[in-house]
Amino acid sequence: MPIEFLGIAATNDGSETRARSGASFDKEYTLRLARAHEDTGWDRVLFAYHSGSPDPATAAAYVASKLDKLQILLAHRPNVSYPTYAAKVIATLDQISDGRLTVHIITGGSSADQAAEGDFLTKDERYERTGEYIRILKQAWTSREAFSFHGTHYRFDDFVSDVWPVQQPRPSISFGGSSPAAYAIGAAESDIYALWGEPLASTAEQIRTITDAALAAGRPSRPRLQVAFRPILGATEELAWEKAERILGRIQERSGVLGAADLRNPENAGSQRLLSIAEQGDRYDRALWTKVAAASGGRGNSNALVGTPETVAAALLDYVDFGVDIISARGYDYVDDTIDFGRYVIPIVREEVARRDAAAAASSAADTDTDAPAGSGSDAHADPREEASRAAA
Repeated sequence: MPIEFLGIAATNDGSETRARSGASFDKEYTLRLARAHEDTGWDRVLFAYHSGSPDPATAAAYVASKLDKLQILLAHRPNVSYPTYAAKVIATLDQISDGRLTVHIITGGSSADQAAEGDFLTKDERYERTGEYIRILKQAWTSREAFSFHGTHYRFDDFVSDVWPVQQPRPSISFGGSSPAAYAIGAAESDIYALWGEPLASTAEQIRTITDAALAAGRPSRPRLQVAFRPILGATEELAWEKAERILGRIQERSGVLGAADLRNPENAGSQRLLSIAEQGDRYDRALWTKVAAASGGRGNSNALVGTPETVAAALLDYVDFGVDIISARGYDYVDDTIDFGRYVIPIVREEVARRDAAAAASSAADTDTDAPAGSGSDAHADPREEASRAAA
């Protein structure tokens, strides 16, 4: 199965290591970064969401109108618009992009950032609302007849849209979270479950949890899996680690500006997991480095993979072996790191995945040629709990 690569669609050049040089929405920079992804083999970019940031849907429409191939992952929070309205906006954006849109639904991991836009629900209430929101989106995109909805958080009668997505039956829905409520909603409703980069053992644990939750919700298999890292590349291992230490120093300097108290006590379960992992060790597996996550408070995608392109590619392939379908990656100097990762890491991973797929296909054909009994050999619909068990082995 071909692997996909997701990058970041930053609207300015600021990051954990540098203050932005211009406005929060730098139109030229936004397009330059998106074009760097398209030109170096990435599949899609994420337009992220924060209460005070530029509107991601508008920025995504701008990029989609300028580029022909790059796909879009649009982050969207249920608290900012009614689901029937969001369904029309997303369908319209899918039209603008000629069917290149996926939607990442964010329940909200910070009560303070939710409150900044008038959302005062508890965490569990937010997840309950998210479940209703996703179900309404799906029906609004696929129903050609008026429908009504009477739920806990939304109530309307006889809605029918007059704008439909290009993708049929609908755009895919991505989702992330590491709390029990997140696993329950995301495993039941999402097409893609997004995880932050953790050590292999804890990733296997999360995959088992997601798989079990999907089966409990009555699904035949779990959602597709996405895992996110911050790659730090060097021509040699020594140069990569020297670069990593320089990046860490800049993050620590910037963290002092941002406020240390906010970094020590994150509210969301995903960040708490990253900080807990960092407390237990700095380095895991082939190349996972947790010091950058600790320095940034575990905010978002913050664990790094450090090494040569070959080392980082090998580390990513370990997650592919677990059944991961999508690799999310972003560096710290967005444009240059995007180009380097696209040129030197993506081809290695793609070639190895293609080689493995070809070998598996040849093995399956050989099994068929030997007239194996029905049901033996490779099973494309194997029980996903078995996949997770193999991942943990």
